[in-house]
Amino acid sequence: MADVSESAVAEARRSETPGATGAGPAAGAAGAPLLALLNVEVLYAEVILALKGVSLQVAPGGCVALLGANGAGKSTTLKAISGVIESDDGRVSGGSIAFGGLPIHGHDTASVVRGGLVHVMEGRRVLPHMTVEQNLIIGGHMFPRAAQMRRALDGVYQAIPRLADLRTRTAGYLSGGEQQMLVIGRAIMAEPKLMLIDEPSLGLAPRMIEEVFAVLHRLRAQGLALLIVEQNTRVALEIADYGYVMEGGRIVLEGRADELRANEDVREFYLGLDREGGRKSFREVKHYRRRKRWLG
Repeated sequence: MADVSESAVAEARRSETPGATGAGPAAGAAGAPLLALLNVEVLYAEVILALKGVSLQVAPGGCVALLGANGAGKSTTLKAISGVIESDDGRVSGGSIAFGGLPIHGHDTASVVRGGLVHVMEGRRVLPHMTVEQNLIIGGHMFPRAAQMRRALDGVYQAIPRLADLRTRTAGYLSGGEQQMLVIGRAIMAEPKLMLIDEPSLGLAPRMIEEVFAVLHRLRAQGLALLIVEQNTRVALEIADYGYVMEGGRIVLEGRADELRANEDVREFYLGLDREGGRKSFREVKHYRRRKRWLG
């Protein structure tokens, strides 16, 4: 396994494209957002209201973190955007979702992918009995010519060199971090403008988390916009320009990443830090209560 240190992550961050910052409300001044949700509601089984008026934006080339505890509605938000919510007996029952200035609510998932939006779902869903390269080829199935497929594969191997070394390995025998890189690489094969990625650090060792996020930093440097659902708030706010915090199906807090890192509520509840910057105990974090202003 290659040794990937924090310096590698720092180098990837330094290579990010200048000016590829700004998301959320700040993006409106620079131009139209790439992705815009306005007052989106989602119903499961026609009974459970999972999202309650969610509004958010992602700027072209920007990176937005969607934060919150389990059950807050983060994954549901991504599924509503990509259109896979219907496979979970859910539907968008209100509001609007626009990508590239065009409404995508109600479009089939394949047409959304062709338009440049891909969704990397939670759980590292590789095709376990196929090789790494065969998994990648599945991601580029829409290419009409073999030459286009080859160019896309070369692009993935350049962006994620580890996959080039593993191209003949059976996907089911990869480590968790390698599988996460594979599903990211498979998504890149669709040549997206925006990637929705759900819990990329879930179940990974700290060293592999750093490596996966180094890959995401490199993709940002190439101009790919990201909307990341992540419970590891520290790494999410290090890569993001802007962030939203969800509770109970609602957006309860938003702001630039540096503002959220400095926010007392976020520091205590999500980063586990006290007011002086010291590390809080698990018991203190577990029993922390949100400020009343979050509940308005």
